[in-house]
Amino acid sequence: MPVYSSPVEETLYVLQEVLNIDRYNNLPGFEEATPDLLEAILGEAAKLTEEVLQPINLAGDQEGCTRHEDGSVTTPKGMKEAYDAYRDGGWMGLAANPEYGGQGLPYALHTAIGEYLISANMAFAMYPGLTQGAIAAIDVHGTDEQKQQYLPKLIEGAWTGTMNLTESHCGTDLGMLRTKAELQKDGTYKISGQKIFISAGEHDLSENIIHLVLARIDGAPEGTKGISLFIVPKFILDDDGNPDQRNGVVCGALEEKMGIHANATCVLNYDGATGYLIGEENRGLKAMFTMMNEARLSVGLQGLAMSEVAYQNAVAYARERIQGRALTGPAEPDKKADSIMVHPDVRRMLMNIKAFNESGRALMLWTALKGDISHRASSEEERQLADDIMGLLTPVIKGVLTDKGFENAVTAQQVFGGHGYIHEWGMEQFVRDVRIAQIYEGTNGIQALDLVGRKLPRDGGRAMRAFLEEVNSFTKTHMDNEEIQPYTQPLRNGVKALEAASMWLMQNGMKNPNDAGAASMDYMHLFGLVALGYMWAIMAEKSLAALSEGAGDKQAFHEEKLITARYFMERIMPEAQAHLARIESGSETMMALAAEAF
Repeated sequence: MPVYSSPVEETLYVLQEVLNIDRYNNLPGFEEATPDLLEAILGEAAKLTEEVLQPINLAGDQEGCTRHEDGSVTTPKGMKEAYDAYRDGGWMGLAANPEYGGQGLPYALHTAIGEYLISANMAFAMYPGLTQGAIAAIDVHGTDEQKQQYLPKLIEGAWTGTMNLTESHCGTDLGMLRTKAELQKDGTYKISGQKIFISAGEHDLSENIIHLVLARIDGAPEGTKGISLFIVPKFILDDDGNPDQRNGVVCGALEEKMGIHANATCVLNYDGATGYLIGEENRGLKAMFTMMNEARLSVGLQGLAMSEVAYQNAVAYARERIQGRALTGPAEPDKKADSIMVHPDVRRMLMNIKAFNESGRALMLWTALKGDISHRASSEEERQLADDIMGLLTPVIKGVLTDKGFENAVTAQQVFGGHGYIHEWGMEQFVRDVRIAQIYEGTNGIQALDLVGRKLPRDGGRAMRAFLEEVNSFTKTHMDNEEIQPYTQPLRNGVKALEAASMWLMQNGMKNPNDAGAASMDYMHLFGLVALGYMWAIMAEKSLAALSEGAGDKQAFHEEKLITARYFMERIMPEAQAHLARIESGSETMMALAAEAF
């Protein structure tokens, strides 16, 4: 049976020592996030994830969801009770707007807990995860009446939410969608059409499901300029705001999926369902992208979280499994064989994952903190800078963390040998579950194109300049510090490769768009390497300072941090040069073959 332990100590280290979250106590909601409160909340989250969610993960995968003849869906055994525990604990509203019942605590704390939820039970975590996106979209774009109607119940967790974009003939190209919206005399709309791949689209966990649906109003312009966003509740509300009449939306089928079996991924049929316009007419993509950006960061978190749980299980197995002898001679001569932890190749696999997980967690929380600053800082300049960097990093986090998350899950499975292929050990479920993260909320190829084509040149490259200035300022500050050179010098080399790649794109991407497209995936991963390397350099600085001051019972912790940081810089950061070489090779040979030659 698989195991999981929430990395509370690691989270507190990042929040308190790496990010110095205390210095933001002037921001709304941060003043309450004292060290004691952070530790208490993370500890309670660990109990929920370890004692309630993780134990039903394997069984939920085996059982899956069940659709009934009336279109209703039942989730696996234990899922409803687990959701009730989540809702009753107030977890949905942790970082939500206090005006509607939320606790208003930092989004960075919410993100940290999200990692635990996903690691313990990714399929479960998707139900509240989609709801968070719906909360964000309604809070930003809804009318006062819509906010009062929907946000309190969503934030309470009594109701859940979804996002409805995809149709069978169009995925990323939303300009082709066909779902129609017909204006009624009372100002509502009748929504008709079919949506597919709708996560948490129908289930038995909540009293109502609030669907956010993209549709085209009759007479609207073609393409993306004619798309509007609508609130379509499963149950229409009565005059008192309670679920009443069943709306014209039903689950026509459950998708048969590779993984996340305990999440109900639905085909939803809209047959004249009553919908309410949210945001401006024909500006639905703008409103939906509030939800999409939230979702993309959450999907990046899925990559990290699944890498973490896969790593924990691989380490536990490697410590116990005896096989062969150490190359330097028996490590445990009194036993018939040594544990496989003695083998360099097993160490390589585990160190690669460990180095990613710890820097990925730091990057995720660093970016989440930028989100907090962008919404809560008093100065417009500070809010804008934080928003710029968060927007720039969104495709990087989604693309890089999920690519590496899947790769690491497969690597962790490899540590198990043949047992990794057997269901009861849980490793093959981790591989199947995390695979979707590279695909949904915009495939990683789309993320790379978004980074190169939109995020880099936006506002004259303002966000990229700000990111590079921050990293370069850090390395320049430590230019004369020999102790930190093993961590900053490789980072500087990575930054130079990123700057060279950016310059190459500026010179070649506009002249030949195929050059930009061919470079995009390597560029995204090069950017990710530098961002992760920056996190390691910061952590090395903190750990060196802690050790110089006398780390006490944390000495081993900080020594291990420095070893892992050095491993990243020596063994992983050099990949930056390979990415740069591929980028500068252009697109000629990639595009040379005729389609018939494939």
